Amino acid sequence: MELPFFTGMATGAGLIIAIGAQNAFVLTQGIRKQHRFLVALICSLCDALLIGCGVAGMGTFIEQSPRLLGFAAGMGALFLFVYGLKSLFSAFQTAQGLVQAEVKAVSRKQVILTTLAITLLNPHVYLDTVVLLGGISATFEGSGRYLFGAGALTMSFLWFFTLAYGSALLAPLFKKALTWRILNIAIFLVMWSIAFRLLAYTGIAQVFQRL
Repeated sequence: MELPFFTGMATGAGLIIAIGAQNAFVLTQGIRKQHRFLVALICSLCDALLIGCGVAGMGTFIEQSPRLLGFAAGMGALFLFVYGLKSLFSAFQTAQGLVQAEVKAVSRKQVILTTLAITLLNPHVYLDTVVLLGGISATFEGSGRYLFGAGALTMSFLWFFTLAYGSALLAPLFKKALTWRILNIAIFLVMWSIAFRLLAYTGIAQVFQRL
């Protein structure tokens, strides 16, 4: 396999393997062993679609549209604030471990909608897959551009399925309510930190600083 493929895998790994809303959700579903395959598959397919768009040249178009980027960042920040607040409430309401939590199984429809929302409403997904990966792929000539995209796509599938099923090994730790509380608080902090960075990107954060 040519160098562009492995370069795509390495670049994709650097962007995907980071704590964020999407990975936190996949981790939680993996620990609970609820719809793990479905969640990993949706995340992977969304990445495949976006990476394909980036490699096809859409990255350049979005990068040259500040209004589009600003709108995406604002919507993503709003979603992350709500998701983070929900996790914070769950942290203080949690009084049970994994065994009891597993009883409250969520429906397949709910999982699908949540996975799509947490994936497609996150501007970082578009910036990373469409703009950044799309731009880097353009530096390769001929078929190298598509090999780069294939490498990034392969890493996406490997990562999400590994995270979804590998996280089950942590299940014994989450038999304690305290562990769930810590995880929910960590998710809250991560979600809000990303949301504030997105607000800073749009310039909205400057309004709060002046108040």
